[in-house]
Amino acid sequence: MKISCVIVEDEPLAAERLKNYVLKLPYLQLLSSFDNGIDALAYIKSNRVDLIFLDINMTALSGIQLLETKAISSEVIITTAYQEYALKGFDLKVTDYLLKPFTFERFIQAVERVQKALEKNIAVSERKSFFVKTEYRFEKILLDEVLYIEGMRDYRRIVTVSKKIMTLHTFTAFEAILPHEVICRVHKSYMVAVDKINTVEKDIIRIGNIEIPISETYRKAFFELIRNS
Repeated sequence: MKISCVIVEDEPLAAERLKNYVLKLPYLQLLSSFDNGIDALAYIKSNRVDLIFLDINMTALSGIQLLETKAISSEVIITTAYQEYALKGFDLKVTDYLLKPFTFERFIQAVERVQKALEKNIAVSERKSFFVKTEYRFEKILLDEVLYIEGMRDYRRIVTVSKKIMTLHTFTAFEAILPHEVICRVHKSYMVAVDKINTVEKDIIRIGNIEIPISETYRKAFFELIRNS
């Protein structure tokens, strides 16, 4: 698979070295290179990018600030000379962290992590059904029949157009296997099927005669999703 990427790096020598590494791998497609976060952000918002090589210390808009805008859905490999940003980077769910100066071999390892993550995302986005354990059996559930998933203490209740299933699967497990543009988290106790939503009014989702709250934690991501649907 081809991986489209951009470089965001304000040091010319570091940017050139990174560009040379990218060009050595035929499955990487370099779309553009930026020396500042502001221009990079504008490009990323308007173009599909699979991978961003992102420097941390930049003027005007740092790499961390760029990640904190929540505008980035691409895989991210941080490239920096400062090890102290590693924990913050992984808090923001970057795919890998390259400490300058890094070797070509280490660069390849980071890109291979991205490749695996993208392949997993494709598999999730193409999913049509999933299995959950309920009582003493595994039950198949069609994705397009799900209405919502509700947390009930230790259990999750999956409500579909034809049945209700109780399972010990966690919301974290569901988020890992279900495409978020199809079934998304809106509250600590709820996930909803986006195409089954009838109305959204303020912070209440209505699916049929059921009202589901939207919590502050998930509010921004949810409204961005439905605006783009």
